[in-house]
Amino acid sequence: MVNQIEVIEDHGQLYARAVEIIAEQLKDGAKVFGLATGGTMLPLYEQIRESDIDFTQCTSFNLDEYVGLAKEHPESYHRYMDEQLFHSKPFKHSFLPDGQTQNSQAEAQRYEALLKGKRQDFQLLGLGENGHIGFNEPGTAFTSETHIVQLQKSTREANARFFNSIDEVPSYAITMGIHSILRAKKILVIALGEKKRAALEALSSGTQTEQIPATSLQNHPNVIVLTDIHIG
Repeated sequence: MVNQIEVIEDHGQLYARAVEIIAEQLKDGAKVFGLATGGTMLPLYEQIRESDIDFTQCTSFNLDEYVGLAKEHPESYHRYMDEQLFHSKPFKHSFLPDGQTQNSQAEAQRYEALLKGKRQDFQLLGLGENGHIGFNEPGTAFTSETHIVQLQKSTREANARFFNSIDEVPSYAITMGIHSILRAKKILVIALGEKKRAALEALSSGTQTEQIPATSLQNHPNVIVLTDIHIG
């Protein structure tokens, strides 16, 4: 069971709390940060851009990237990170999977090797409506490392708002595996809105199942969840 769940209804205050947690990590000596993308993270990165946080001596690893999108594509996570964070708050080194590689499996292995060489001090996560973390869809083994995943229809539908149509949303992605994520020393999960209620309730239930990947976080000793959802 994840014990540290903070319910903050005001989103501005919730994201301010997230910035505070990240700043505390830096003060405590964290150097390697796992980063996430998506709509949930946009207000967070906006507040970080406006803060005095300095990542110039740090390294970042992103959770995932779509397979088949060039780095310059408007919806690639390379482009997202450059626009939302890196251009204002650069890291000494920043790594993302290469979604345009000719050999996705080899790229997944290369990225996993990089992760093992620099254990994350801190990992930022969103929470999918179906309980996915990163792009680890229901049924992903808790022992999984960086791999290729076929995205479920529900995930593609949730991300279709960023594209002209769902037909443009890639069907595959390279993602950190669940085990890759759990190696981080501290994990922060941000989960907002009623659509995330079922996944959040599962995460806090004490029951683990690979059908809800987020329940793997119950195996981790240092997880903070920030949410606007009151659960019973």
